[in-house]
Amino acid sequence: MTKQVPEKYFKHLEGTKGLYEIRVEVGNNIYRIFSFFDKGNLVVLGNAFQKKTQKTPKQELEKALKIMEEYQDEFKK
Repeated sequence: MTKQVPEKYFKHLEGTKGLYEIRVEVGNNIYRIFSFFDKGNLVVLGNAFQKKTQKTPKQELEKALKIMEEYQDEFKK
């Protein structure tokens, strides 16, 4: 039996190649953790931030893309 995480908590970020967002609620606060897959099975967690508006901050998205690129470059060796 395969179980899936609802998109509310784990979704692909449109316009990116393989970057996902994990949503975590703690009390009244909402946190986002950027993540991506390594070899299809391993979920690698990148940077996280507290989301206070509907729009994802551009600097956080750029940081996540840089982390993903550095990780992929390191493990292609």
